[in-house]
Amino acid sequence: MKQLLKNAKIYDGTGAEPFVGDVLIDGDRIAKIGVGLTDEADTVYDLKGKSLAPGFIDGHSHNDWYAIKKEPLPYFEPFIRQGIATFVTGNCGLSTIGFEPDSPYVDKLGGGLFSFRDTTGAFGTLDEFFAAVDGNMPCNLSVLAGHCSARAAVSGYANRKLTPEEEAAMLAILEKALQQGAAGLSLGMMYEPGLYADVEEQRKVAELCVKYNKPLTVHPRAESKASMAYPQLLGRSHLLRAFDELVEISKGTPLKLHYSHAIFVGRSSFKDKGELLQMMENLRRTGTDVTYDIYNECLGVSVITVILPGWYQGMSAEEKKKPFNRLKLAALVKATSLLLGFGFKDIVVAYIGPGYERFEGKSVHRIAREEGMSDIDAYLMLCELSDFKGRVNMGPYSTPDIISDFEHDEHCLYMTDAWVEDHGIQNPAIYDCYPKFLRDSLLGTGDTMPNTVRRMTGAIADRFMLPERGYLKEGYFADLTVFDENMIRAGVPDRGEPFGIEKLFINGTLVLDKGRLDEEALKTTGRAIRVM
Repeated sequence: MKQLLKNAKIYDGTGAEPFVGDVLIDGDRIAKIGVGLTDEADTVYDLKGKSLAPGFIDGHSHNDWYAIKKEPLPYFEPFIRQGIATFVTGNCGLSTIGFEPDSPYVDKLGGGLFSFRDTTGAFGTLDEFFAAVDGNMPCNLSVLAGHCSARAAVSGYANRKLTPEEEAAMLAILEKALQQGAAGLSLGMMYEPGLYADVEEQRKVAELCVKYNKPLTVHPRAESKASMAYPQLLGRSHLLRAFDELVEISKGTPLKLHYSHAIFVGRSSFKDKGELLQMMENLRRTGTDVTYDIYNECLGVSVITVILPGWYQGMSAEEKKKPFNRLKLAALVKATSLLLGFGFKDIVVAYIGPGYERFEGKSVHRIAREEGMSDIDAYLMLCELSDFKGRVNMGPYSTPDIISDFEHDEHCLYMTDAWVEDHGIQNPAIYDCYPKFLRDSLLGTGDTMPNTVRRMTGAIADRFMLPERGYLKEGYFADLTVFDENMIRAGVPDRGEPFGIEKLFINGTLVLDKGRLDEEALKTTGRAIRVM
């Protein structure tokens, strides 16, 4: 089937200035790009006044967990409506792949955020996962193999150094994924069991990425001035100490290091932005290829245990309830909160569990007042009620000014880091994160439109070496997003809906047209992207 898109303002993903022209799609590929194309086509779309870009790519996603759902479309729909065709998944160490069939710890994968509930199965290797999802999901996706998943598969949530045998098994799992076409590896230093890994273990994971010339993405151990990750609350910012670890594992190597979600949790952390960027630049000068990503939000979503220290999480249920341990935790949390400029008033419950809907949308501080208890006791109550698996929305993580500065940095890529939840309060990034980046460009707070489009298309494809994606080029897959710049400029963000996205083609199939989804086509349009 041939489709001709005429008179579009074309942004090709390279960062070059746009031009008005035509694109011919033949099957799932871009056949021709030019001006005044007259080729016969089964369908012709006159896009006069509209802009055409490569299908947007979400550079940091967890939708590998949703591609294997029995009914995946509801989990992809809001992203499709943003113009997103492709995802880089498996981030933060929490990939759906990375275990052997005989592992007794498969239920430990997911870091408390994700699970194999209501899926078509659990697929331990990349080959098995791709066989299950290729042509059976709405959108395209590549996969990073997660260190947390591989570590959990061999030792559960053991709070200790791995034995030589366990470490060898974990590294073998990760290496097999790279050999089978994973786009890279990911570390999640803030999630169990990744938070128990020392620098030596991290370095061995990084060495695998160097060996196969693929990126290592890292959710750092801390993203705030003070945290529970380090025993010393005073002195050097914990956010910067966490990056010190990354310097230690990569300095002087050609590692493709990708720093996940450049955020600054708590108002006291905002001033660390300049030093963090300088540390990245210093690392580049030693030969390490450093990039980072952002979402267009000033808050974020995490598991409720995100502020609990590793020593407390590693305790048994009985030890956690001992008065001394509770007092120690309360003192540390109070001191940390004062240092952060961030506290229980800033932690809003998104989901605790069935029967606890009354807590949703309320801060921990408000819940404490309503329940007649201290903030720390209310927080631990919520942790326990959710079996330490609850979900929270927290902020501030950034400011509009910080986001604007990052938007002008060539080393910055765009993403959503969002997923659709079955219950509770949703992350607003699922609705309009990418249109907001486009809007920033048009309003002058973001970068130029060619560079903005590049950060969500070609630059991500380059970083993760996604073959024949991310650009409008003849012979490339026909992933295309059509948007209306006037509607984008006039759009009102944060209303739980996208704005300005007119059409989306995935592998040559028109799946979104002026708000209407082709739900039948979306059962099979997504392809697995193997990176060899």
